[in-house]
Amino acid sequence: MNLQYLKAFYVTVKLNSISKAAKNLHLTQPGLSMQIQSLEKDLGVTLLTRSNKGVELTEAGTVVFDYANTILSMQDNIERDLANLKSNKKDLIIGSCKAVGEYALPCSIYIYKQDHQDVDINYDICNSVGVMNNLADRTINIGIIHGSMERKNIITEKITSDRLILTTSLPLLKNKITLDELKTLPLIFREEGSGTRVTIEKYLSMGNLKLKDLNIIYELNSMEAIKTSVISGKGISFIPELTIKRELRDGVLREIEIEGINMKSDFYIAYRDDHQFTSYESQFIEFIKSSKRGFC
Repeated sequence: MNLQYLKAFYVTVKLNSISKAAKNLHLTQPGLSMQIQSLEKDLGVTLLTRSNKGVELTEAGTVVFDYANTILSMQDNIERDLANLKSNKKDLIIGSCKAVGEYALPCSIYIYKQDHQDVDINYDICNSVGVMNNLADRTINIGIIHGSMERKNIITEKITSDRLILTTSLPLLKNKITLDELKTLPLIFREEGSGTRVTIEKYLSMGNLKLKDLNIIYELNSMEAIKTSVISGKGISFIPELTIKRELRDGVLREIEIEGINMKSDFYIAYRDDHQFTSYESQFIEFIKSSKRGFC
């Protein structure tokens, strides 16, 4: 199978347009169509059908597209790692959930770099499901996620725990409430795929409470945006303690206890079971699992 032809097919599907894909790949439209036809001939199946809305995947095309993302990511990783070997460059690429990536990880990277100045560190921040997807797609080799998530061929190891607390800046609320009282509060929540959201659902289910029972006024995909909204009095939210230590200490935010509920966030390091770590990747994993990691 020709990888160039596979990429032509993949980009066409992603852009949903022969003309846009041809421009992106610096090909003529007939040249792009010829590459996709050659791929179909090699595989013995029809991958695409054209429509007024662009292109549509056939059943066989869906199977090939799912594999194409992984195959092309692997190709990029191979080329990147070989180039690094030739230049003796050490690139450490990490994916992190937002609770850790936006707050705790910068301090850890600073500490790690003191003893590993030759390692260039880049990290991508998204929600925990996104981190797991990037691991599965081989876009990254190491991930940090919020909450335990099972995924085929991915290993997770717990690295730390943190309290997940209901917090507000509003002065008139009680310091302790019942689950029934929680239902009436104007809550701001993280989006689907967030480890924080999964953790909250788990604990509330112990009290026979579901998200649909709550007064969720809106959802945001950034913990920083949620924190800012809560500080400005626009709502109340469950926030990991590590992200608001200063605000709690300074009295900008305060905790509201919930009777019978004591939420705890667990954070995990995740990696593929078939990945052969470089020495500096192994060193980073051991470092982040240790007490030396210095989360902010």
